[in-house]
Amino acid sequence: MPDQHSTLRAQRRAETQRVIQAHAVRLFTGHGYDATTVADVAEAAGVSPMTVYRHFPTKEDLVLVDQHARLVAERIAASSAAQPLVRRIGSALIDAATTLTSGGSGNSGDSPTTNEQFLLARLRLMISTPALRARHLDNNYALQQAIVDALGDGATDSDTAFRTQAAASACLAAMHTALVRWSEDDGRTDLPDVIAKALAAAFGEGVLGTGPDA
Repeated sequence: MPDQHSTLRAQRRAETQRVIQAHAVRLFTGHGYDATTVADVAEAAGVSPMTVYRHFPTKEDLVLVDQHARLVAERIAASSAAQPLVRRIGSALIDAATTLTSGGSGNSGDSPTTNEQFLLARLRLMISTPALRARHLDNNYALQQAIVDALGDGATDSDTAFRTQAAASACLAAMHTALVRWSEDDGRTDLPDVIAKALAAAFGEGVLGTGPDA
């Protein structure tokens, strides 16, 4: 069955990618990003350098590639177009963070889960490594465009397109502030909650439809 075979291939590819990236982040964290080569990552993962490059075309991709843009776009596409732009975008960012952290610890002082530890390590590498900071900015622009595309507004209306882009940019700025705060807190707090607080600080308590102004 071709569909079943395609699914199995996709699953194997995703698992290989996950293993390679996990080893890469571990080595970058332990030995330094600049001191670790792609060959080092390949050896640790038990694959060839060519296999690494097949999944991650650049060294930076070993840290930066994730499912965030896809998850956010899916959440936005599934949301009601009747909701305010910032609510649609903000809720999607929080839902995607919940998925990526697998629920999280939820309580201050608790140890981060395995997925949270991995995300935290990647985030620290992005913040501390100049080459990754530059590429992270590119990724942020790509995420902004994915959000705009998922909203499906403004294709022929420049004013609507401008409002959509501005809303996406502002929400991503709030999320970046939340990510930095979460990193500084060593992942002890719940990331989706920190993002929600950052959005509320930027746009008001009712931005997500849960506060007194909703």
